[in-house]
Amino acid sequence: MQMTLRWYGSRFDTVTLKQIRQIPGVTGVVTTLYDTQPGEVWSTERIRTLKDEVEAASLAIAGIESVNIHDAIKTGSADRDRYIDNYIETLENLGREGIHLVCYNFMPVFDWTRTELARVRPDGSTVLAYTQEAVDALDPEKMFESIAGDMNGTVMPGWEPERMAKVKGLFALYKGIDEEKLFANLVYFLEKIMPVCDKYDIRMAIHPDDPAWSVFDLPRIINSKKNILRLMAAVDNPHNGVTFCSGSYGTNLDNDLPDMIRSLKGRVHFAHVRNLKFITKDNFEEAAHLSSDGSFDMYEIMKALYDIGFDGPIRPDHGRMIWDEVAMPGYGLYDRALGAAYLNGLWEAIEKADQKGGTRCA
Repeated sequence: MQMTLRWYGSRFDTVTLKQIRQIPGVTGVVTTLYDTQPGEVWSTERIRTLKDEVEAASLAIAGIESVNIHDAIKTGSADRDRYIDNYIETLENLGREGIHLVCYNFMPVFDWTRTELARVRPDGSTVLAYTQEAVDALDPEKMFESIAGDMNGTVMPGWEPERMAKVKGLFALYKGIDEEKLFANLVYFLEKIMPVCDKYDIRMAIHPDDPAWSVFDLPRIINSKKNILRLMAAVDNPHNGVTFCSGSYGTNLDNDLPDMIRSLKGRVHFAHVRNLKFITKDNFEEAAHLSSDGSFDMYEIMKALYDIGFDGPIRPDHGRMIWDEVAMPGYGLYDRALGAAYLNGLWEAIEKADQKGGTRCA
């Protein structure tokens, strides 16, 4: 297991590489070229510049999150092969630079959905939150307007103003795309890119839908054990794998998170570990990573990752905004640093218990 932090680059992130380097046990970052557009080829020069900057801070690029997928690929439009070719070229350039993990998602229109970015918790911290009642009352074309004021002057992934300005056209683009068509388009994409993944040992790690159900009647296909295992079987290549995000799969309380992890042995390439606090089944807020602060048993989640022999990058996911920090909601320094320390502590305890006579799953 390699503990990492997500980092958006020096031009976009309030958190510096120097600060990340000082978090005990954090040895790498998961990063991106944040100003690139879906479908754009990432040049070798820009990848190398990013890599040099990270390595100059005595850190490593553990993976890329994300190389975003163009809507033509998701909808299966006539020009999708051109954008798949661009994606393959980007993968080749990443592979040549020794980068072997790419996290991505296949969600239509919105990469994730929250109805609040600064819900105040009893301890005075603020967190991202979701209520189905609020979603049901919203005009989807005004979703961005409803949360833009809480972004603290940052640009949040998946909610770029340029993309949100086209939201009406995006909804029209996905009209007629149901779950089966979206799944078929995902399989088509993966089958096309697997040869370059095999050549450069690039692990593709799909991120689950967030939340794990349809929002605004858009199709959702990566949201349950059944569906993710279906994808693993449809493209049965070890480079086709999963970003196991406890906070996304966990939005649906019917998902047994440790069981899902164990069912995906060998295919979990990356892990986002965070906690949620449920008020009702469809009203939840993000919590501190500590088990007792939310609704998940974080020990059991980490134990399941350990039991399957997970050795990839892991990161604390969204943190609370604490200690008067002003940053991209969910992506401040302080609470994610606490989360990294907590997860490292759980892992050390699990590992030492195993070495003293526990049993690790074969």
